[in-house]
Amino acid sequence: MLTSQRKALILDRLRRDGQVIAKALADDLDLSEDTIRRDLREMAAAKLLKRVHGGALPLAPELPDFTARQALSSDAKRRLGAYAANMIKPGQTVFLDGGTTNAEIARQLPKDLAATVVTHSPTISGELEHHPLAEVILIGGKLYKHSMVATGAAAMAAIASIRADIFFLGVTAIHPARGFSTGDFEEAAIKRHIAQCSAETYVLATPEKLDAVSPCQILPMGSVSGLIVPSDVSEESLAPYRDGEVPLFLA
Repeated sequence: MLTSQRKALILDRLRRDGQVIAKALADDLDLSEDTIRRDLREMAAAKLLKRVHGGALPLAPELPDFTARQALSSDAKRRLGAYAANMIKPGQTVFLDGGTTNAEIARQLPKDLAATVVTHSPTISGELEHHPLAEVILIGGKLYKHSMVATGAAAMAAIASIRADIFFLGVTAIHPARGFSTGDFEEAAIKRHIAQCSAETYVLATPEKLDAVSPCQILPMGSVSGLIVPSDVSEESLAPYRDGEVPLFLA
């Protein structure tokens, strides 16, 4: 097998399984483990994957700080925000997670919508200043500045007293085998807790988050009610999710 063929196979395994074990792949291909490890080193140097002890993982998306991400308000985020905002009905209780994509949901909400919006993000609560009919509940706690959301025991206790009709979960990475993940352990725990306290959970995903894995899993793929992606995402990128455990919605 040519080197290029092996590397293509490694990328296919990463997309399918969310990891590559060097010894197992070497056994499958009847090659030396050193050959596979050399391939993985070269692919890591080319930023195609992340080397770990014994194998490799998909790359986790690189995230700038929150202020920098706010400046990157893409058309895709606006379309995702508008789609999600249209899902919210008068009288519902909706929980908005932190993040710049979910901030677009708040911006797109009709000014005359009478609903209860719960959030543990002070930046998202600020977006609702000029929504006179929206009741806003801001969850407090220890501020995780990278995402500008409250975490910790106080936030967990407050969230436990609320039952949202719909939760829009923010994630940094999505993988068909590894589910939804983010970069911080405490933030992942808060997100998982909100989902457990909500009737439905939806994830808005910009294209760079697909087929990626961050260090801390939030939920497995089958634990959410739907995945919302831009309609112009390539069919190749969507293929692993079309017949999966989660309904797919195009915005």
